[in-house]
Amino acid sequence: MTSTGLPTALAETRDEFLELPEADRLQLLLEYSRELPPMPPELEGHEELCERVTECQSPVYIFVDVDADSVVHMHATAPQEAPTTRGFASILAQGLSGLSAADALAVPDDYPQSIGLTRVVSPLRIAGMTGMLLRAKRQIRAKQS
Repeated sequence: MTSTGLPTALAETRDEFLELPEADRLQLLLEYSRELPPMPPELEGHEELCERVTECQSPVYIFVDVDADSVVHMHATAPQEAPTTRGFASILAQGLSGLSAADALAVPDDYPQSIGLTRVVSPLRIAGMTGMLLRAKRQIRAKQS
């Protein structure tokens, strides 16, 4: 965790976006879209095992697991033809995976608004990323109980 209360990976991602001029931030988001980790084999092609993120216009599905050591593993799918949404999914999957459940739940709900993209992408896209984060947190809470 950083002094801002954000997990290191998410803080670094935020800082990476904020250090760029607004005009270059969309390009960085597109780079993240190419880094979305693949779904594990047991989930590949099984969207019914995942949760649809209805806040996203594109068909985005997430699956969050919390292992016996309370470590979070987030998986997401987003279509190649929706690169901004895919980029957001990638940021969250990479940023939440490996965190303790407590640290993942402590990520501020407004994290998507803090990374400097609110004037670069539509409010609907930001709402989609917020939906992904809130659904991930809900799944973490459910898996802990």
